[in-house]
This record gives sequence, C-alpha cells and structure tokens, in this order.
Amino acid sequence: MKCRGKRWMAILLAVLMISALPGCTGGTESESSAESQSFAGSAAESSEEESSASEESDEEDKVITFWNLGTEDPDKTIMGFAPEKFNAENDKGYTVEVVATQNDNYKEKLVVAMSSGECPDMYTSWTGGPLVEYINSGFAQPIDDLFYASELPDRFMEGAITQGTYDGHIYAIPVININVTGIYYNKEMFDNLGLTAPTTISELEAVCDQLLANGITPFAMANLEKWVGSYYFMNLATRYGGIDPFVNAANGDGSFEDECFIKAGQTLKEWTEKGYFPEGMNSMSWNDGMGKQLFYQETTAMMLVGSGMGSTIMNDSEEFFNKLDWIPFPVDDTNDVDPSLLIGTLGDQFISFNCTGEKLEAAFECVTYYLSPEGVQLMVDKGKIPPIKGIEDQITNPLLQKVVKAANEASNMQLFYDQYLPPAVAQVHLDTLQEVFGLTMEPEEAARRMQEANEEYLAERDQ
Repeated sequence: MKCRGKRWMAILLAVLMISALPGCTGGTESESSAESQSFAGSAAESSEEESSASEESDEEDKVITFWNLGTEDPDKTIMGFAPEKFNAENDKGYTVEVVATQNDNYKEKLVVAMSSGECPDMYTSWTGGPLVEYINSGFAQPIDDLFYASELPDRFMEGAITQGTYDGHIYAIPVININVTGIYYNKEMFDNLGLTAPTTISELEAVCDQLLANGITPFAMANLEKWVGSYYFMNLATRYGGIDPFVNAANGDGSFEDECFIKAGQTLKEWTEKGYFPEGMNSMSWNDGMGKQLFYQETTAMMLVGSGMGSTIMNDSEEFFNKLDWIPFPVDDTNDVDPSLLIGTLGDQFISFNCTGEKLEAAFECVTYYLSPEGVQLMVDKGKIPPIKGIEDQITNPLLQKVVKAANEASNMQLFYDQYLPPAVAQVHLDTLQEVFGLTMEPEEAARRMQEANEEYLAERDQ
C-alpha cells in the first residue's frame, strides 16, 4: 500500500514540475556574480554563517506549523483557541503557527504540499480515502500511545474515534463538530404558506411544488464546487437503498450502477427540470456565499447541507437563525430502509500529525486544549456540537438539540462520498454528478463512469 501511495504522490509531483517549467529561468550575469561573491568571504564569516544557520534551524524545529480551514468565524476563533492556549502555557519552547486556507483551496494546497514533500506538522482533513493516501505516503503518524495515555479515549463518542482509525491505529483526532446532513428550512415562511415539515420524499416534493406555485425556489444551491450537489445524491441513494450498496460498490463487492444510484440520479434530474434548484446553480460558487445568500434573502425556503452550517448562519445573523428549523432528510415511504441512517461525520475536522518525537508530543498536547472543558464550551457557544460523550447536556438551542438527537439515534452514519472514496474516484463522482444537475449527462451514464473509475482504481490497488 505504501508504495502505491508514493506513486500517487510522485505522479502529482511530476505534473507540478512540468507546469512549473515555464517559470524556471536562469539568473542574470549580475546575479551569478553576486552568488560567486557570496562564497568568497573569509573562513570566519563562513563559520559565523554556519552558526547562525544552526541557530535558525533549532528555532525552526521548535515551530509547529498547523494548517486548517478556519478562515472565517466561528471556525477561525475555534481553530485559533488551542494554539493560543498552548503557546501561552507550554514549557517546552514550542510555538504553533496557524495557517488557515479556504475550503476547496485547502484541499488542493494540502495535496500539492504532500506531493512535494512539504507537508505541515499538523493538518486537518475529513479522514476517509484522502487520509488513507496521506498515511500510506508517510505524511500521517500513528498516535496510539499518546492517545491512550491521555483522557481523550474516555471523552470521545466511540464512532468519532473509529473514524480517525485506520488499520488498527489512530491517526487523527476529531475536533469541532458533529456534522450530519439535513434540511434547514425557513419555518416562518412555511407557517405563512401553511406548509408543514416533510417527513417523506413524496411530502418533500409536494412542499417543493407548493413553494414553486408561490414563486419561491425550494432549495438554496450553489454547485460550482460540485460537492454541494453530492449532498442531495448521497441522501437520496441512502433513502432508496441504505448504506450497504455504497460500501459494497466502493470495495468492489457491488456496483455504482446499482438501482439506488440510478434512481437517485433520475430524481435529481427530475427536480432540476421542475425548477427545485436555482437557475444556473452549477456556475454559482458556494465558497463565495452565493448559496447561503439565496437562503438569507428568502428567495429560497430550504437548504440541504451539513448541520455545521448552523453555526455559520448563527454567526451571520442570529435573527435569521431564529426563523429556522431542521429536519433529517425525508425517508422513502415506499421501502423499509432504516429511517435513522444519516450522511455525515463525527468530527467534521480531524487533526493528523506529520512529525515525530518531542515535536509530536507537543503537537498532540496542543490539540488536547480543544477538548478541555473551556474548549468544548467555546465550540458549544459558537453553535457547534463537539463529538463528546454527553454533549447533549450542554446543548440548549432547540434546533441543535434535534441534530444531536438524530445523531445519537442513528444506527449508522455514512461519511460523505467524496471523502470516503479515493480521490480519483471521488472526482469522477463529483464531475459526473454536476453534469447530471446541468442536464448534460444521463444518470445511467454517470453511474457507468463511476463504476469504471472504481474498477480501474481497484485493479491498480491490487497489483
């Protein structure tokens, strides 16, 4: 497995090197002359420089670089909490430097860094397929000893620990949030129109038809980044067939041409044709706030997204947040699929470590501050639901209490498809699904391409 991970990184590095070639030029004559002169100093000068370089190296080794997604509040404040506390209180001379990058740019930045061997000391991810690649390529260290010597095993929900475990070892610590997909809806708007929250897919479609009849687009949606649309597909496929068809398809025991995936794609095609989504959604950027603005402006009534979006809405406008309610994705009343199944994650962001020895111990110590009583309370105050046992006792907001209840009652929770799958297969899923939303590809063709991509990945993996 490890050599395959290295080959994946090597291919990425080759692509990066090729793309960088036009910018690689030789120095001018004056630059070359200056370089020559820089090596013509006395032995004493060289010795001083070496000494200075050694001191700088020692100082750099005491810096723990931490990459994450906290570019905006509330995540910015939360992600900065533990490093700030650690920097002020640790007695080992280490300093954590936080580098925050916006969501989709972050994913690319992390892959580029790893492909060039410049991975940070700590970084957040969503676990799943990408984390497996990071582990197999040597950019994530097992932390079993540190973890079990701490108080964390007794504090986390069991499923959260499992999600950060691979091949029997712990590689990632969950932080911030229980994040399950569900529908935020404008309760005030529903009440004004005499609508009730749907519990089945047929009821959801009836609500959408009523909203359209009143000049309101049912769903706020911006799908330029592609993963937003996947939320709809994942939930429909799960309601039509459960979780097993996806897991079996991913490991090669089933197929992405299973009936539940075809039906999910056909439903989304029908919903697009009916106008359930904003016109031009595939060219609208979620990262630029276009999706949530449609919701805030009340030109749309619902938004299917991770429950963690609630803290963002609360931070943007508590007044608007108080107009909302939340429901899990409605069930299919024509089958007996377990209605408690959810799509989501018990952690939202997981921190992994690319360092060893004393530096790893210091980095791990920094992360424990997130799970301190003060850190957990900060997350709760910011509208988050940390994956801690008994967290329901600290949640007072009625809407968030519904999210916790659904998560606690779920018999199983499927990680987001684009995070569970290996990156190459996940990209095919996102690309083809965006075309289904754009009505430029039939659901059957999208399913066929997914299956082919996964078969190709499995064949290469098993070589």
